[in-house]
Amino acid sequence: MTNQAKLRSGAAFGALLLAAAVAAPAFAQDAAVALDDVIVTAQKRSENIQDVPVSVAAVSGEKLASIFAAGEDVLALSSRVPGLYIESSNGRAAPRFYIRGLGNADFDLAASQPVSVIMDDVVLENVVLKSSPVYDVEQVEVLRGPQGTLFGRNTTAGIVKFDTVKPSEDFRANGAATYGSYGSATFEGGVGGAIVPGKLAVRASALYQHRDDYIDNSFTGVKDALGGYNEKAARLQILATPTEDTSILAIAHTRSLDGTAAVFRANILTAGSNKINSNFDRDKVSYNGGANNPQEYDSTGVSLKIDHDFGGVKLTSISAYETAKGRSRGDIDGGVAGVGPGFIPFDSDTQDAIGDLDQVTQEIRLASDTDGKLAWQVGAYYFKSAFTVSTNPFFVAPSTLEHKNTSWAVFGQGTYQVTDALKVTAGVRWTDDDKDMEVLSSPFGASAPVSVSDSQASWDLSAFYAVNDDVSVYGKVARGFRGPSIQGRDIAFGSPASVAQSETILSWEAGVKSELFERRVRLNGAVFTYTIDDPQFSAVGGGSNSNRLINAKKGEAYGVELDGEWKVTSNLLVTAGYSYSHTKIKDSGLAVAVCAQCTVTDPKNSAGQALVNGNPFPNAPEYILNFGARYNVPVGAGGELFAETDWFRQGYTNLFLYESKEFNSKDTFEGGLKLGYARTDGAYEVAVFARNITNEVNLRGGIDFNNLTGFVNEPRVVGISLSARC
Repeated sequence: MTNQAKLRSGAAFGALLLAAAVAAPAFAQDAAVALDDVIVTAQKRSENIQDVPVSVAAVSGEKLASIFAAGEDVLALSSRVPGLYIESSNGRAAPRFYIRGLGNADFDLAASQPVSVIMDDVVLENVVLKSSPVYDVEQVEVLRGPQGTLFGRNTTAGIVKFDTVKPSEDFRANGAATYGSYGSATFEGGVGGAIVPGKLAVRASALYQHRDDYIDNSFTGVKDALGGYNEKAARLQILATPTEDTSILAIAHTRSLDGTAAVFRANILTAGSNKINSNFDRDKVSYNGGANNPQEYDSTGVSLKIDHDFGGVKLTSISAYETAKGRSRGDIDGGVAGVGPGFIPFDSDTQDAIGDLDQVTQEIRLASDTDGKLAWQVGAYYFKSAFTVSTNPFFVAPSTLEHKNTSWAVFGQGTYQVTDALKVTAGVRWTDDDKDMEVLSSPFGASAPVSVSDSQASWDLSAFYAVNDDVSVYGKVARGFRGPSIQGRDIAFGSPASVAQSETILSWEAGVKSELFERRVRLNGAVFTYTIDDPQFSAVGGGSNSNRLINAKKGEAYGVELDGEWKVTSNLLVTAGYSYSHTKIKDSGLAVAVCAQCTVTDPKNSAGQALVNGNPFPNAPEYILNFGARYNVPVGAGGELFAETDWFRQGYTNLFLYESKEFNSKDTFEGGLKLGYARTDGAYEVAVFARNITNEVNLRGGIDFNNLTGFVNEPRVVGISLSARC
């Protein structure tokens, strides 16, 4: 299908949803039917999603609960929102996020990413912190495109923002438990309310997730050797309101993970094909290394948010500290050299560990109220982190590196209501970013410390116009900046560190936001294009098994996003979404090492390296299509039987910088189903569910340096769930 045809298919999807909306009145019932408002904080203010000049999607409530019913980690959100993709070669730790095709495939624990993850207003910068479990969450927001004005860490691609349930004066308690295949069990709950009415409220929440080991190691003969996990997390929030104008929110959280790292499977791809072959057995591997791929991570954090209203101007201060440590080990080749499955020329067993991670952040800002024509906010941000990364290849002694990062920024944004229908928003941010890396120990000898730094401005300008009460249009141009990065993992294998200079992005976007047919249909869409100068890429793998940072001269992309909801009747809600991203590397001289056994389709230079000019960005799905529905039938007084389902389909996704016939996925899909009984007031629910209901085996990533190794998605889990709230 041509690029133009794919764009037409996106437009056709929107037209189909609108056509369906036209038919909506035919399904009308006596009771009024309307969609609920969606409130987001994409501009650090609580606003209706229909009023912000940002392409943003929100996930909450029943949909969020269904996605995580089988005990999955944050990867469960991948492809569930148009334009959002998440993958990891580190199991339940160190996820890699991509928005509009832009991300970073670097698997090192010190990797920099262009997508920021924010939890309760705190940036989680390190990839280990980004794997924080999702529980007792009110809403997840996905902000697409550069967000460098108000948010301060590497937001050239966008933001994934998590907001947990906060303490309130009213007593609120909820709990959910599930049990299913492979002994998968979860418990999530939260409880809170006023301790001193009007002055002090608390909320405590907790998460427990477990899966039995279910994968046999046929080489050692050990049954149920790996595949399981135990995830524990807890959070305590205390909200003090000493006066009407002042609030103080203190949050403390902790997390402990003990489980299995990513399960690599040797030669599950056949030369010349990206189809999973007969070497794959979901319940079996053949490992002589990796100690059955153990993984252990612990993290804790505290934050303090203070708000004070001076009357027309509010002061906000957010102070936070995060710490983490842990390790992952893996049989990287996915089999046994000389034994198989398939041809494996040599064994590879590697462990990576992060230690003494300390992250300190401080934000302070002043914001006006929104009563007048002009609304503004100004502020400053400070970030500092330090940690060690140790890599043990086991054929030599481990190497340990220390990474340090200090960054500060000042920012301002203003919105002016030009007329009743037109408002204009402009923002600017100046960021200074410094990174340092030092080799603390290495069997290959000490090397000189590496330091990089840069200071640049990010900015955005948008106009938002209300055509009428139901339809608005907007346009936005934004410049984003990501500071230089250091990659030192190859030091453990006798190679020097690599450095990538800063990348900058210029993004153009136009969109429409609409609520039609008496708010029974919500259809939001955007078209975008962006150009990146000096994009930072990671040349991962190849026959030399390197992991090196590189800059391409340029990258280009364009695409479309659509988010739709349709309240067909008071009993039936349908949701759908679509995104298309066409990404392209623009650098005629850029060459990278290629895989050992795959079929590379790119031209090569005289050194046998692939010339990747014109290739798509790594892990950039060409399209993502979502569909969901929930239908209920009233039963008795205050009860209902319900059925809900959600599905995604993902287009061509190339795994590496070079293109090959093997290391890509195409038209993969996955779906879930939930059937049950619930009280209409939400008091309780009992249901059966299935995640990955068709038990699809989808390639999620590859290891390309000595055989056709891959790793896949989660297995089908069928179970029962029970939830209650008051």
